[in-house]
Amino acid sequence: MSHHFCFLLLPGFSMMGLMSAIEPLRVANRFHAPHYSWRLLSLDGQAIEASNGMSLNVDGSLEDDLAGNSLFVVAGFEPLAAFSRQLASRLRHADRECPIVGGIDTGSFVLAEAGLLGAKQRFTLHWEALEAFRERYPQLQPTQELFEIDGRLITSAGGTSSLDLMLGLIGRDHGEALSIQVSEQFVLGRIRTRLDHQRMQVSSRYGIHDKKLALVIGEMERCTEQPRSPQQLADTVGITTRQLERLFRQHLNTTPVTFYLALRLDKGRQLLRQSDLSVLEVALACGFESASYFARRYRTRFAVSPRQDRREAAPRSGLAPHA
Repeated sequence: MSHHFCFLLLPGFSMMGLMSAIEPLRVANRFHAPHYSWRLLSLDGQAIEASNGMSLNVDGSLEDDLAGNSLFVVAGFEPLAAFSRQLASRLRHADRECPIVGGIDTGSFVLAEAGLLGAKQRFTLHWEALEAFRERYPQLQPTQELFEIDGRLITSAGGTSSLDLMLGLIGRDHGEALSIQVSEQFVLGRIRTRLDHQRMQVSSRYGIHDKKLALVIGEMERCTEQPRSPQQLADTVGITTRQLERLFRQHLNTTPVTFYLALRLDKGRQLLRQSDLSVLEVALACGFESASYFARRYRTRFAVSPRQDRREAAPRSGLAPHA
């Protein structure tokens, strides 16, 4: 059974996400009777530039007949920069004609904006864009998995997770032995499942080995909109606030309050750069009661005001206002 893929490349798309999807298909064709083919598309059929500045020639445009092809939208830092009613219309048409419609990296933004994602569907996208996505589409619930296969909807978080996705599809189509054979060509120690984490565990990211401290940091990361008090955080792991202070001093040379504030401000910076929320909306989403207090803390941490940072951020988010 042949499987034909079309990859729609949007301006600033993720080169890593694209190549990690194509290369497993190429290698699978080496070891098995060629069953996979692929074409690159842009909105107008012209060469398209990736986020790394490299330009790729394409094989066609979204106006081509895509019936029978699986279509993946490949995006990057600016998922909605080129969004238009025409693009939405073409994607809805493709959704009726294609056996699979999916997204790579931040491609789920485009599918959501076109109205192709449902509240009960499983889908994912790059972890860095999760907060901006949830703020823009509160009715949708993306997962944090490496990839998701939900019937006709297939999505990956981009980067090397596209490799894991395609290995999973190859294994589903032609057996696990072929997917293992393909993975070995990329010197992979193992094939990750969709349930593997996109990000390193807290202990690895911060270089800590204390289990209780890692659990508290995880709780902080989950609760940025409604921050927990030091007492509440200490209670989650069964210690006193004094013990909590000692853990942060010993392992991270900071206090729980200072660390928590930095997490919330970092989230604020992501939302400013990747969403069209106002400064006040960003402040509230990060647990600050006023835009002025948020702005003061923001300037202290980043040496720039929120509005100035948004203007000067490169690449810019490209997020358009809701239609």
